Amino acid sequence: MSTALDLTPAPASAPRSRRILTQARTEATLMLRNGEQLILALVIPIGLLVAGLLWGGRLGLDPALLPPSVLALALWSTSFTSLAIATAFERRYGVLERLVATPLTRGDLIVGKALATASVAALQVAVIAAVALLLGWRPGFTVASLAVALAAVALALVTFAGFALAVAGRLRAEATLAVANLVYLVAAAGGALVLPLAAYPAWAHLPLSLTPFAALGETLRLTSVGALPLIPLLVLAAWAALALLVARKAFRWTS
Repeated sequence: MSTALDLTPAPASAPRSRRILTQARTEATLMLRNGEQLILALVIPIGLLVAGLLWGGRLGLDPALLPPSVLALALWSTSFTSLAIATAFERRYGVLERLVATPLTRGDLIVGKALATASVAALQVAVIAAVALLLGWRPGFTVASLAVALAAVALALVTFAGFALAVAGRLRAEATLAVANLVYLVAAAGGALVLPLAAYPAWAHLPLSLTPFAALGETLRLTSVGALPLIPLLVLAAWAALALLVARKAFRWTS
């Protein structure tokens, strides 16, 4: 008994979910293979965490609040600095133009980048939290405060990624590299991202509290001890809406 084979050509693209997941996996792999981005994503945050937990007491750092501060820094580096630099060079070398010519739609590309960034962020959180726990950190999350923390992380990723795409979509690759690294350092050093608001002069508390950096840092620090900081969460929500609008208006796929 023979079976007839149907060899009729049937060209078609892969299902949309598979296309997006494949693109996200590729994006995440490239991010983790890039030495500079790996330093920003894990090496610097873990170095700060270890140094702060071991010797930060001499500088007056609270060991209970340092790990969430380092988590905030790590999320900031991945969702803004790394994403902006990578996207800017993709524009420069025509990668985005070529990808748009594939079955991937522009929406697929954006979702793929979002999933890749979220995956790397989840890896950062897992690794940094594990190191902190090994060094003696014992957070006091409650179910409610953990929910607030997760919401803050999601809103912060949207905010930082939106501004990253806006910068990468308007500036040349070299300019994006300089701006992204400069803003990273400014936010890390003076944006209440790593240090709590209480460490800054009283006159700076209000303007800093209205920035997404301080809102993320304060939310993670306060929720880690069981508090429910809803005002910083509202600040992040407002910034997320603004970032999406700015990215939509400013981002360009071609150089």
